[in-house]
Amino acid sequence: MVYSLHPLFQAIASAPTQQALRFRFMDSISGYFGVQRWGIYLLDTENSLASVDVKGVSEAFVEQYQQIGKSVDPVLRYVVQYHAPAHEELVLPKGAWKQSELYKRCCATYDHEHIMTGPIVGQGQLIGTVNFARIGNAPAFSQLDLASFGAVCMHLSARLAQLRHPSVVPNPLFKRLSAREVQIANLVAKGLTNAEIGAELWITQNSVKQALKRMFRKLEVSARTEMVAKLRDML
Repeated sequence: MVYSLHPLFQAIASAPTQQALRFRFMDSISGYFGVQRWGIYLLDTENSLASVDVKGVSEAFVEQYQQIGKSVDPVLRYVVQYHAPAHEELVLPKGAWKQSELYKRCCATYDHEHIMTGPIVGQGQLIGTVNFARIGNAPAFSQLDLASFGAVCMHLSARLAQLRHPSVVPNPLFKRLSAREVQIANLVAKGLTNAEIGAELWITQNSVKQALKRMFRKLEVSARTEMVAKLRDML
């Protein structure tokens, strides 16, 4: 039976915090991909592991993977290189999975018969991964699984980016100013005098003075410092 991913997409998109985003993802993802073990691994600015959320696996596995398995993981290597999801049958020759160093060093011990990893990206960088494992006699991941997983990782990355770097709400006061007046306001915020602003914009000092008078009226202020304070979020 094929399940629609749209409820999951909506749950991801409406998560109000990073913690809520992780909880929603971790609590609901297994029903969509038939996995028994899964996790989110997030990196810090130094590309080191910052946080881990896992289900179905122990801390011992996480530690063993970080110490031994990560360096020989061909699926992770693909994800890092291409910022695209992959499973073991995509990156290894047929029948080579159980001969791989990753399987022998980590996955065999924990009965990980099939694995799939997807990227979490932000500002052009890999900032984490989502990791799936099927155990026992479960079937290998399919191309449909891979495509669906890619969509989930895209939504997860987008929402995480929004929560980490919220968009600045435009200051409605800017709508009252012309493009030239916005330029002047920015130069005032930098501490330039009327003469310096005039030289910067190739207009006379008196033109700057008159423009500031108009701007004060529009913004309902009486001084340069008051104007800058009102517009501080956008200057």
